[in-house]
Formats: sequence, structure tokens, C-alpha cells
Amino acid sequence: MAVPSLTSVTPPSGPTSGGDILRLAGVGFAARVAVRLGALRAEVLSVREEAGTSYADVRTPAHEAGRVDVEVLNLAADGRPIPGQAVVLPGAYRYLRPRIAKEADLTRLVRTLLRALKKQVVANVSASVSVDYDDSVADGLNVIAMASLPSVVLSGPTLRESRRYSTNVLHEDVAEGPSGVELVRRRPAYTVDLAFTLTVASERTAELFNLLAAVATFLNRNRWLVMPRNADDASRGTVRWEMDADGEARTQLGSRDDVRAFTWGFLVRGFDVDEGLPLDIGKAVAEAHLDTDSLSGGTS
Repeated sequence: MAVPSLTSVTPPSGPTSGGDILRLAGVGFAARVAVRLGALRAEVLSVREEAGTSYADVRTPAHEAGRVDVEVLNLAADGRPIPGQAVVLPGAYRYLRPRIAKEADLTRLVRTLLRALKKQVVANVSASVSVDYDDSVADGLNVIAMASLPSVVLSGPTLRESRRYSTNVLHEDVAEGPSGVELVRRRPAYTVDLAFTLTVASERTAELFNLLAAVATFLNRNRWLVMPRNADDASRGTVRWEMDADGEARTQLGSRDDVRAFTWGFLVRGFDVDEGLPLDIGKAVAEAHLDTDSLSGGTS
């Protein structure tokens, strides 16, 4: 038997806890093989050959983070390694330490928004965040307690229907299926607009007007909110959402505590709450043959 070759390892990375299923592809695998990742032996699940290519499916052992060599050894019927029947693909698999939890896109969006506000609006303003609301105000408004003045509070988001970027209706496509041409349906991503509100307060009217101008500039200058598509992979590029002011600023220049304030809403448009879902239903599409004679009334 010729010396085996190993051409690919799929996927090329996985968790340090192990348990991933790898598919090794090459040429010349024996009916029985042993596979090692680094110095550790992997569990071989199956070995087969298709169209001249040998495949071995294995389950990875636990290993510390880092790259490891992948080695395939051909075994004899009694399970012993066949001398000279081994191949190594250096650094072909990478063990990665998984995150406990993946940061949600919405969390990253809000973090990106806060950084932009801090850089462009509140660089010299103390920002406070509060979740204490007082509903006892006579006019029914919610009052946000602010620890220090001047202060800028970002609240939201609330979700609104997105009429500009999505109709949120099922998609239907014609595709080849097991029984011929089928009509495939897919529920699209649920797309919404995110509504935020900025509440800004100060004890000085002039300072409040300066902050009002800064927020207006921020909303006019930043027509798009841009962030990396994948926080761990810069090669994936960026994704962006349109930003729009939501109405005009509403000011309150007099209060019993001598605090001046204004609120201004804005929208981040076209955010996908989920990625959609393929529907496992297919309907056969029959070819329609048009009888032109019937259209002409059948006259001869």
C-alpha cells in the first residue's frame, strides 16, 4: 500500500473542550486508521473511500489552546500501526478557548453608539445611567434621576416596525429538490427599527443650548452607525444601519429644582432581530402547458 496523504481537515478549529467532529480527507487511508491531534489520540468514527478520495471522521479530544499537528496512521487488521504508513499535516487544527457567552449584536450596537456619543457629544460631560423612574409626577411623565449635572442619559431601545427595510413576509423560491423542482419557502429575518431617546440636563441654560447643538450635529453628521460584522474577525468587514432623528428636540427650561433639560429621539433603522428560518416544506411545481387552441375558441 502506498504512503497515505492528508490534504484537508474540516473544520480547521474547535473548542479546547473537545468533542468536535472532524473530517479528514486524503488518499490511501487503510480500512482502519489511528488519528492523533498533537500528542493525543482522537476517536475514529468512520473511514471510507469515495471517488478516489479517502475520508475519516473523528471526534477531537480535549486539549489546551493552540495549533496542533494532525497525524493519520494506517493500521493492520490486528490494530497495529503499519510501518511507514503515516502522514502528518503540521498545524492543521487549532484549539480555541470558547467564550462563556457570545456578545449579542444588539449589545455591540449599543456599545458602539455609546462610544460615538461619548466621543462626539459628552467628551467633557459626566454621564450617568439610572433605572429608577418616578411615575408620580402630576403630568404623567417619567423622570430619570441624574447623579450629577450636566448629564446625558441614553434610554432604549424600543422596537418599531420597519417599513423601509423589510416587509417581513415569507420568501418563496423555486429550487431543485429530491423529487424534482420544488417551491421552497423561507421566513425572512425579522427586521425592526430601534428607537432610542437622549435625555440631557444642566443647571445652566447656555450649557444646555451647547449640548443641544452638539446632539443636533451628532445626528446630522452620523447618518450611519457602523461596526465590525464580527468582533473577532476583522476580515468579515463592517455592517451599518441608517440613523435618523425621530422628531424634534423637546426642551424644558424651567423646573422647581432649577434644572434645564431636553429630550431627543432617534432611530437606528433596519436591525435584524433574528436571522430568519428556512421552512422545511416543499411543494412540487408542475410545468404548465398552455393550450393555445382553447384560447382561440377551438375554431378551425
